[in-house]
Amino acid sequence: MTLMLLDSASLWYRAYYGMPDTLLSPSGLPVNAIRGYLDMTARLVSIYKPNRLVACIEGDWRPSWRVDIFPDYKANRLEVGSEEEEEPETLTPQIPILLDLIDAFGIPMVGVDDYEADDVMATFATNEKGPIRVVTGDRDLFQLVDDKRDIKVVYLARGISNHDLVDIDWVAQKYGIPGDRYALFAMFRGDPSDGLPGVKGIGEKGAALIANNFATVDEAIAGAKNAHEALSPSLAKKIIDGVAYLKIAPTLVNCARDVSLPAMSLDMPKKPDDLSSIYAMKEEYGLGASVDRLIAALNW
Repeated sequence: MTLMLLDSASLWYRAYYGMPDTLLSPSGLPVNAIRGYLDMTARLVSIYKPNRLVACIEGDWRPSWRVDIFPDYKANRLEVGSEEEEEPETLTPQIPILLDLIDAFGIPMVGVDDYEADDVMATFATNEKGPIRVVTGDRDLFQLVDDKRDIKVVYLARGISNHDLVDIDWVAQKYGIPGDRYALFAMFRGDPSDGLPGVKGIGEKGAALIANNFATVDEAIAGAKNAHEALSPSLAKKIIDGVAYLKIAPTLVNCARDVSLPAMSLDMPKKPDDLSSIYAMKEEYGLGASVDRLIAALNW
């Protein structure tokens, strides 16, 4: 009973940049993100054959409880003088249409106020039985990997055709750390894509050394203060100097796993008696074979 969790914003951004901007509706509206998202979803469903499927969306991409403790959280994605995420102007009008299509297909869709899609996916991964496949192009979700519960990340950084299926061993080989300590590693290394600085002066090599010798931030801080043999004096000083940031880093980096999710069926959508609304959108927006591929992948 495989559950597939789609990091929808990650998918439509990748679709937008991966598909030609010459894909237009009959009225001239760009539809590259819509078509790419449908194509990717069809491919993923065909490859992994999930029994359950959820399109996870952002309730808030800068949750107040993260911004309150770290105002620069994702601030690098803001336009100067704006409170909105910087988003390509030809992508913005495609998103409501895509969401209407996802709804028309009957794919369960969940976003929760003041939480990111990552938090929604993490809560589903915590509460639901495996196997679970988390589909994303972002490294943040490597923290969810759990071999015992068969939770893996379908990592799309290199595209659908060359994607990686990330498990504990993959993380360990990629970063040279225990595979279940990716979040700890990220707290020290930082993540420029989220505007998270990490600990000043500690890069990937130092973060890996820390993750190999300590299981938590508090253990690493205690090790630095007590001159742990694994830490050079220089690295220990950097940890101590970064204590203020490290005290909030777990809240910033760890996904929330206790989001209040709506009660709903996660089953694959059943073929509706009438496909006319889907076909009408297909014609109106010139979505062609992309709609047909998803219909075929769903075995309708």
